[in-house]
Amino acid sequence: MDARTFIDIMRTTGRLKDMTRHSWTAGGRHESVAEHTYHLLMMAYFCRDEFPEADMVRVMEMCLFHDMGEAFTGDIPTFEKTDADECEESRQVTAWIRSLPEGYRERVAALFAEMDAMESTEAKIYKALDKLEAVIQHNEADISTWIPLEYQLNLDYGQKETQFSEFFRKVRQLAKEDSEEKIERERRRNP
Repeated sequence: MDARTFIDIMRTTGRLKDMTRHSWTAGGRHESVAEHTYHLLMMAYFCRDEFPEADMVRVMEMCLFHDMGEAFTGDIPTFEKTDADECEESRQVTAWIRSLPEGYRERVAALFAEMDAMESTEAKIYKALDKLEAVIQHNEADISTWIPLEYQLNLDYGQKETQFSEFFRKVRQLAKEDSEEKIERERRRNP
């Protein structure tokens, strides 16, 4: 890869540091897409012993690239994203992948194809982690940052995606209990 291409790729991926998400941090500011990705990578790293059969490097690569479309479209919360938004994000990611140097282009395209198919163990792990990260992040943020629909969403989000793994079912249940406690504390504070 030539040096200019490397810098151009870093400039594009660096946009994720400035793209804020709907989620808030425990410190009281909007989380960036890059921070979400970092947290997701940490989750993948620390659950690797739970999945000895999986290629966790591949899982981490999926985590690294899964929100790349948001470098072009910004973050659109799942409860607001339309089919048109999905198509535009896919179009932008496809164009970006085509611009990558040979070798990288094929590898990143294969990652997106695997994530879209959701058939491999690695894709299922990545997707479960992505859903869990959002719930855990909401639990870490002050409840004043939640919009009304998130009270129920945080109790249900990611249930389906975590069912394939006993470990993820346990993590999801604990995150749900944390959400319930948070909601109950808020109700007691503001009856």
